[in-house]
Amino acid sequence: MTGTLDLSNAVWRKSSYSDGGANNCIEVADGYPGVVPVRDSKCPEGPALLIPAGAWTAFVGDVRVDG
Repeated sequence: MTGTLDLSNAVWRKSSYSDGGANNCIEVADGYPGVVPVRDSKCPEGPALLIPAGAWTAFVGDVRVDG
């Protein structure tokens, strides 16, 4: 993906695999066609990775099988 994506109004949610701690998980934002923004919960003002939706779906599927 080229260019930038405005994430200033993103609604972030923590991973369901988080143990509830504030500093040990990732957060994702829904509602961005084609990509899944992902950020480190320890650094919410830091950069976000933009993961292609298909790659994210495969990753989550593997975590569910292996986790």
